[in-house]
Amino acid sequence: MAKQRLQRILAAAGVDSRRNCEQLILDGAVRVNRRVVDTLPAFADPETDIITVHGRRIQAERKVYYLLNKPKNVICTSHDPQNRRTAVDLLGVGQRVFCVGRLDADTTGLILLTNDNELANRMTHPRYGVPKTYLVTVKGQATGVAAEKIKKGIWLAEGKTNPAAVKILKRGHVESLVEITIKQGLNRQLRRMFAQVDLPVKTLKRTRIGKLDDRRLSVGRFRELTAAEVEYLRKMSGQKA
Repeated sequence: MAKQRLQRILAAAGVDSRRNCEQLILDGAVRVNRRVVDTLPAFADPETDIITVHGRRIQAERKVYYLLNKPKNVICTSHDPQNRRTAVDLLGVGQRVFCVGRLDADTTGLILLTNDNELANRMTHPRYGVPKTYLVTVKGQATGVAAEKIKKGIWLAEGKTNPAAVKILKRGHVESLVEITIKQGLNRQLRRMFAQVDLPVKTLKRTRIGKLDDRRLSVGRFRELTAAEVEYLRKMSGQKA
């Protein structure tokens, strides 16, 4: 295998993010064939070179990609100090995985889990704007005026939200059903956006990530992505194969 950037090899092996792996190298924590490497750029062959971090040899792990239809009251973290049920617990695959982004405990729907640090970082980076679609049940009657405000962007503490695609699916006096697609991931973003137009959110469900949907995935179930789906996510997030 051709030599690769050392920080990329470390990130691919699940050591840490690529940026943090660069710092590990600069800190002198990495050795290649027993020699300390503490300058960048640095290169190695993951198949033939012996690479250690803090004296521990790294092994490339098989990349896995799962799509989970998260139930309510499940936490999108790997470990929870309050011992609440986590998305990782639901998988129980016996391999290190983590959530790509997060859904609030009271939000249901699709979440990706993987051990691919690079893809996860790109999927959540604002630069790539991966679209995510939600079904939102709100209290009150959703109007065209409110939908237009959300489409154009709502001012939040972090600034104005990016334009969104909004469709009112059901309009009622007591509650309404709205479909919205956004490319951001601010904390509780949709709940705050709808609150700004006097439409408190009752329920929130993510139904699509890009073109990946939940039509054949019941609540609490998960499946492994196909090779074509993984390649699609890589292209969508600007990652080279």
